[in-house]
Formats: sequence, structure tokens, C-alpha cells
Amino acid sequence: MHDIRAIRTDPAAFDAAMARRGLGAQSEAILALDASRRATLGLLQEKQAKRNELSRDIGRAKREGSETEELEAQAVSLRVEMDLLQSQADEVDAQIKAVLEALPNILAAEVPDGRDESANVVAKTWGQPPGFNIVPRQHFELGEALGLMDFAGAAKLAGARFTVLRGALARLERALGQFMIDLHTTEHGYEEMVVPSLVNDATVYGTSQLPKFAEDLFRTTDGRWLIPTAEVPLTNLAGGEITPVARLPWRMTALTDCFRSEAGSAGRDTRGMLRQHQFRKVEMVSIVHPEESEAEHERMTRCAETVLERLGLPYRRMVLCAGDTGFGAAKTFDLEVWLPGQGAWREISSCSNMRGFQARRMNARFRAADGKTLGFVHSLNGSGLAVGRALIAVMETYQLADGSITVPEVLRPYMGGLERIGG
Repeated sequence: MHDIRAIRTDPAAFDAAMARRGLGAQSEAILALDASRRATLGLLQEKQAKRNELSRDIGRAKREGSETEELEAQAVSLRVEMDLLQSQADEVDAQIKAVLEALPNILAAEVPDGRDESANVVAKTWGQPPGFNIVPRQHFELGEALGLMDFAGAAKLAGARFTVLRGALARLERALGQFMIDLHTTEHGYEEMVVPSLVNDATVYGTSQLPKFAEDLFRTTDGRWLIPTAEVPLTNLAGGEITPVARLPWRMTALTDCFRSEAGSAGRDTRGMLRQHQFRKVEMVSIVHPEESEAEHERMTRCAETVLERLGLPYRRMVLCAGDTGFGAAKTFDLEVWLPGQGAWREISSCSNMRGFQARRMNARFRAADGKTLGFVHSLNGSGLAVGRALIAVMETYQLADGSITVPEVLRPYMGGLERIGG
């Protein structure tokens, strides 16, 4: 959500910020509504002052034994006028809110311009894509050949974009999630959380999925929403709260199932488990002082990179351009892992600095050390990592010529010492 005061102060800067997002000028319409609202509130204050004066006159007349009927009639008439003005102000308030909540976050100045992912910038690379003396197979070819990945069974149970894992692959998927959550809690300073997978409207609104992205979510018959990521419940724990500055940074992590409708993804990644309606992900969330969010963004991204490095998976860090940065983000780093079977880099983590955008929507504030000053926190979120995509990367990177898969060394303690799947 945007601060209307900032738009009043520099409407040209706000329009320039929206132009970077591919939107036309917005400030004129917003400020016209704002002027209407402020004028109405000014009239309301005048009426309130008049009503207060009448109340005093009525009280004085009663004490003096004078007639008050005419004064009381004026007070009733003023009350009706005030109710009408309040209703008008509320209506304009709702209009302003509807406009502001549909506008994306202001991008950080250093975010590169560009219309789509083709303008994203490679910031760093780590590791070298492995060489093979065979044609590397894709994960679904490996999994089906091992009899441990069942797409037909999943389709029978739930339809397209679901997967059933069996035996050692099911255990490997579980091992990946456990390894990630252990790393973030024991080495990276995140507090492990268990959060609801079903949340209410206010919670989904707070992290800006509503109202714009409702079609991307699954909704239950009782009006709750299945979480698309643990970012939603974790971030909202700060919503409506005033967090003492001494508690910041507040770092949380959770391993959860995530649910996405994949609206608009028809025909994309239809084979395998790269793009699923249900998947598991380790999410990192940080609630920080505004002055610390840029440094926290780098720190969080390094935490995600460390997972890939420990697993021995080559990756690259991308700085997303203006046209590819998500609605609520001021700046985003994507981590892309190399998938030998596809011969391509694919996203496995997205780490975003939302600055105060979500905090304003959910009224998440901090109290400064002076005990008086209040400000909006900054929120950040990042995948640490998407477990299913990590499974894909491990399978394709560590595949052997006979179709078996070497278990990465860091995962073997979680696999009962197993070093190889199949073969």
C-alpha cells in the first residue's frame, strides 16, 4: 500500500515510479479523490464545531429554564448533515483505498529497467554445470524408470499437476526439507515456526495477494484460503502489532505445503513436477527496521545460496528488472539452478525486499528506542528453498549412467546413510 502523503508531496515522482512499472500517470486521479475527501472532512469538522456550540447553548438554556426546542431541532438537523458527510467521506476513502491497493510497489532505484525476464541481469554465478558422457535425462524420466515417481497415480487421485513419490525419492524429498530447515535454524538465526495452511481474507490481503491475485489461489467453501507460501502467515504475525525495536530483526522460517492454482500457466511445464498445484517449500521471512532492509535482503539471499552450495548445485543470482519484479516487491533476487536434463537455468528461489509496502497494508509498526516514535517495519521474504525443485535439481545433477542417483553427502544423515538410489 502507498502513503498518500508521499503522493501529495511529490506526485511527479510517484507517476515516474508507476511508469517504470508500465503504468500511466496515477497521481492526478488519486489527488482529486484525496482533495474531495479532505474538503468533506473539513465541512464535517465545521458541522461538529457548530454542533458542539449548540450543545453548550442547549445546556445553558436548560440551566436558565429557557426553551430548547428550536436549538435541539437544529442539533438533530446537524446530526443528519454530519452523518451524510461522514458517509460521503467513507465512500471516497473506499475509492482511494481501491485505487492504491491495486498499484504495485515502488521499485528500488537500482532495479534495472526492462519489460520482461529477458532484461534481468546476472549478478553472480556459482559452480559449473556438470559434464556427462551420456545424454542427461529429465527428472520425470529418472523417477518413472526407478518406479519411484508416479504421475498417473497422482492424476487418478487429484488431476493434472500433482505427483506421488515413493520409497527413496519420498525420503529424499523429506530429507531436503529437513536439511534446509535445520540449516536456517541452527546456522542462519531463523526461528522455526509451524503455521496454519488455511488463512482468512485479512491475512491474504496483508501480503498483497488480495484483491489482485485471487485467481492464483485456492479458496475453501468456508471462505478461507490455502496458503500459496508460508510468507503469508509468517509475515502477518507482525500485522496489527507494534514491535519493540529491540526485537528487530525478527527472522522466521517454516516448511509448509503450498498451494497455487497456476492460473495462466496452461501449457507450461506440463510434464514432471516443476510446476505443481501442491508443493513443499521452506520460506524465510524477516521483519526489520527500515534502515536494515537492504542489508537483510543480501543476508537472506546468501542464506538461500548457502543451501545450494551445500548441495553442490550450480546456480546463478539474477537481479529482476522492472517488468519482472513482483507486484509487492521493491527489489528481487532470483536464484536459478542448472537442470542438466533440461539444459536450462530454472528459478528455485526468489528473495524480495518489500520495504514498507506490506507493513502499511497490515499496519505492522515498530516502536523506536525512545519509547514514543512509531514507524512502519520493512518486510522481506525468500524461498530457502522450493523443495520439489531442489529434488529435481538433485536428481538431474547427481544422475548416473545406469539411471541411479547419488545422494549428496549433506543429505545422507537424513537418509539413514544411503549413498545411492537405484542401480
